[in-house]
Amino acid sequence: MTDKITMTEMLSEPVTIPVDAYVSRDYALKERDLLWRKVWLQAGRVEEIPDNGNFITFEILDDSVILTRSEGEIRAFHNVCPHRGRRLIDIPAQSRNAQGQKTQFFCGYHGWRFDLNGQNTHIPHQDDWQGALDGNCKNLSPVRVDTWGGWIWINLDPNCEPLQDYLDPVTSMLDPFQLQNMRFRWRKWGIFDCNWKVALEAFNETYHVQTTHPEFNTYGSFRGWAKAHGKHSNIGYERPKDMDENQSAKLRVGTNNDPRISTAEMQKYTWEKANTNTTQTLVDAAQRLVDELPEGTPADQVLKHWIESARRADEARGVVWPVVDPAHVAKSGTAWQVFPNFQIGHAVNNALCYSARPYGYDPDKCVFEAAVFELFPAGQEPKTEWEFCPPTEEDWCYVLSQDFSNMAAVQQGMKSAGFSGPRPNPYMERSTANFHRNLAQYMGIGQPEPMKNGNK
Repeated sequence: MTDKITMTEMLSEPVTIPVDAYVSRDYALKERDLLWRKVWLQAGRVEEIPDNGNFITFEILDDSVILTRSEGEIRAFHNVCPHRGRRLIDIPAQSRNAQGQKTQFFCGYHGWRFDLNGQNTHIPHQDDWQGALDGNCKNLSPVRVDTWGGWIWINLDPNCEPLQDYLDPVTSMLDPFQLQNMRFRWRKWGIFDCNWKVALEAFNETYHVQTTHPEFNTYGSFRGWAKAHGKHSNIGYERPKDMDENQSAKLRVGTNNDPRISTAEMQKYTWEKANTNTTQTLVDAAQRLVDELPEGTPADQVLKHWIESARRADEARGVVWPVVDPAHVAKSGTAWQVFPNFQIGHAVNNALCYSARPYGYDPDKCVFEAAVFELFPAGQEPKTEWEFCPPTEEDWCYVLSQDFSNMAAVQQGMKSAGFSGPRPNPYMERSTANFHRNLAQYMGIGQPEPMKNGNK
């Protein structure tokens, strides 16, 4: 298999992207069959169904999938009775999905019953079918399911490629971070007034940081890069040549003025105003830097001391970080965009993940989700649920609300007669161009087009 990490970079030249993928209702209607029923989708976490009989559902347009555990294994089935098509599990109003515990699945319409392996166990008056009901038409329809990184993945195409092949090289780059050991710190979802692509593209580059989040300019430079790797892509930060390679990733020190003070201020601001991308341990370790290091300590030494101090503090409370070589940390960057709709913002002790999917067939709306993960001492993981939140500062914190402020405005702007399509930065926004290159392969239209001097 080709090593996608060392492939010649794709889409390094300027391109423009046709706008129909964002605003066309016909395009949105075609996505169900051409995209969503053909790709691997992140559908939940393994720890959400730890015991036999636990279940959750996953919804994508017209399809609903039951994820359950039976005989110690995770299984997936279409959430539909093969008799007359009634959903077996109803999704509670105002809820993201259904969850619970069952010993069997029961159709409330005519009483057909199924065990946790999807096998039919009871049909009232079965003899009336004169022996025509065999296993192919009376059992639940299975869905391809696999796990990686602590997530459960499903594919509605029974002939799809294996998950590991689909995710390559995401798995090899992120396996060292042991994401399967992390647990939710918080998780939120909402219905936003933009296309699902607009929502994802608000987070798949660092080009916006300087303008959308100007407060961070106080702490240093956040110029970043983006690289394409087949279906997927990753992003990260540039670093000065004299800095530790960790500075290319998420755990960064402030480099303006005194790096001890700048780091402490940036960590405090991130914890209070973003509630992402850090932990209380990292914040506390940053606040100690002024007392533990002399004035004039170079930024690279501040970075090393800060990370080692936080690591020791976590170990003392029973939280052990994975050890990842700094060169690998730098190569992995700050986040991976998993095609089509999942982003993993990784670090050795926390993660920030985004996903988005259509809200019905309205191209102007989407279901947006975000979750923060962290390493916790065994038995001290917080109990969390999916919390419905409108896109406001009060519900999501200040920094995310800054991102949200762009989404609806972009969606409206894309309909303007004066707008002919996005022109992503070929270096910093290559993830967007790569995403649409892959999307076009599934949809048959929308391939990014080379920009020419002066073209509109």
